[in-house]
Amino acid sequence: MILWLASYPKSGNTWVRTILAQILYSNFDSEKVIETSKKIRLYPSKKDFLELDEDFKLSIYPPEKKKVILDKTISNWDISQNKINLNNEINIFKTHNMLCKIPLKDKEYAFTNIKNTIGVIHVVRDPRNVITSLINHFSFESEEQAINFLTNENQTIGLEENSIPQILSSWSNHFMSWKKFPKNNHLIRYEDLIQNPKIEIERLFEFLKNFFKVTITKDDINKIILNSSFENLKKLETKGLFDENAISKKTGNIKNFFNLGKENNWKKLVQTKTSDQIEKYFQNEMKVLGYI
Repeated sequence: MILWLASYPKSGNTWVRTILAQILYSNFDSEKVIETSKKIRLYPSKKDFLELDEDFKLSIYPPEKKKVILDKTISNWDISQNKINLNNEINIFKTHNMLCKIPLKDKEYAFTNIKNTIGVIHVVRDPRNVITSLINHFSFESEEQAINFLTNENQTIGLEENSIPQILSSWSNHFMSWKKFPKNNHLIRYEDLIQNPKIEIERLFEFLKNFFKVTITKDDINKIILNSSFENLKKLETKGLFDENAISKKTGNIKNFFNLGKENNWKKLVQTKTSDQIEKYFQNEMKVLGYI
């Protein structure tokens, strides 16, 4: 069965993954925190699809193949997850895919189901703060471009990088999709993790005990907080120990992944008209989450 670490992009998935990995693998070495987190890999990845269709073996997706790759990814979600679950273990993956059902050729395909999935750790972040992270990561030239990304109900990522595509849809659709997963649904708000890391780590630990034999002490929690701090992760990135950086579309240079941390405050960085637009678009979901 699969336990998902699911989030919309730039919402804290990587941060929570470092915390999660330390709990699961009892490795509290500050220099190894990123290396340990890689044990929780991304799904969907090429590794999961290479043997399912020859098109997935292409190193570059030509324009005429991109829709084909997307459709074949969708139609192989269930098959690839069935294959993963042959090991009869709890398999944990990070994903940015929404929990969707897509109709193709008179058949409907679900991203996952209760046959393959045992639960989800759902990480969410105030979309007004997601804006600045999206601009940095995707080399957007304006807040308007980032808003278009957030509100696009057909948004996908991955195809441009010749990777297995992930379907995002809009921020609101993404949040509501995972919110509706019917069992073992553990929500983490990025903001709560910043304000009360000890409490959120303890909550996560209690959730994980349902699936894994894990133990942590108060001292372990303190180490996790330090090891997964923005300062430590930024230091490790500077040392070249992080390899999930985006490439600037303007310069071709590697962009900082750990960019602003706690300094990413929409009240200081985002134009008022942009935050107003976001609140208008996502009013209902932001109220549910207590953001407005």
